[in-house]
Amino acid sequence: MTNHSVPTRRGVLRVAAAAGAGAFTVRAPGGRATAAPRRPAVVVTRHTGPYEVMALLDAHGAFPGTRQGVFPDATDADWARARRLDPAAFGPDDTWELDFRCYAVRGPGGRVTLVDTGVGPAGSPASAWAPVPGRLPAVLRHVGIERDDVDTVVLTHLHEDHYGWTVGPDGTPMFPDARHIVQRTEIDALAAGDSALSYVVEPLRAAGLLHPVDGRVTVRGRAGRGSLTAVPTPGHTAGHQSVLVDGGRDSIMITGDVLVHAVQLAAPDVAYRLEHDRPTARRTRHTLLTEARTHDRVLATSHINQPFVRP
Repeated sequence: MTNHSVPTRRGVLRVAAAAGAGAFTVRAPGGRATAAPRRPAVVVTRHTGPYEVMALLDAHGAFPGTRQGVFPDATDADWARARRLDPAAFGPDDTWELDFRCYAVRGPGGRVTLVDTGVGPAGSPASAWAPVPGRLPAVLRHVGIERDDVDTVVLTHLHEDHYGWTVGPDGTPMFPDARHIVQRTEIDALAAGDSALSYVVEPLRAAGLLHPVDGRVTVRGRAGRGSLTAVPTPGHTAGHQSVLVDGGRDSIMITGDVLVHAVQLAAPDVAYRLEHDRPTARRTRHTLLTEARTHDRVLATSHINQPFVRP
């Protein structure tokens, strides 16, 4: 992968989707297209200290291409372990079934931090390959979160299936009272013409809502007493970050795309074809999993078909 990997990534996904692998519809008798069944729970909640962490399903479908194609060095033994961890990920004909998930963290006083914003509406940059439109606005209403309840949005990275609902179909910010936290390294690594610039970065900057950060930053609270912390976890992209929700006695790490499939939970050395920097991503994955085991930390994942897992 080049340093500016997003256009290449989108091109790979477009080609795979155009070839018919990873289609998001099934054919009913008579040839009529119907939506694929939605198996996962729309909302799953866990608590840590004063925080309610809600896994919110934006979309579900099959990834373009084949499992082996996007995880080329995974062995049969790796796949067998992964199947035990996440059997729902294994679709027919070597396809990969996955969730597209965001997280809402509600703290004292009802303040809400949203982590990632999903695939977005029809016509979003993810439309060429992902199962749009997503359902995040409806799911937020379902759990009693209004747009002006969200005072912080943390974007783990600027891939199109993670920023889709940051703006509405008309290009205006969906969460007008929220600061939007992105690692400055992530913004600086975007290539000229990347859709993230025009779709997310420029509208947020124009509205005064873009909040670039450098390194580890406390988003809310105080360490040891209940806090949310943005933690750099590079490799999947140059400025990828995760979010540590520390309840005091226990904690949850919202991982973003540090691991995208259970095969990387089963075998952390397995690389994902679309990672920006595979050696760095591998080191980050090992560190995150080691720390989770050491601290008995729950992982909150974006794409594994069960949102909360223990390594």
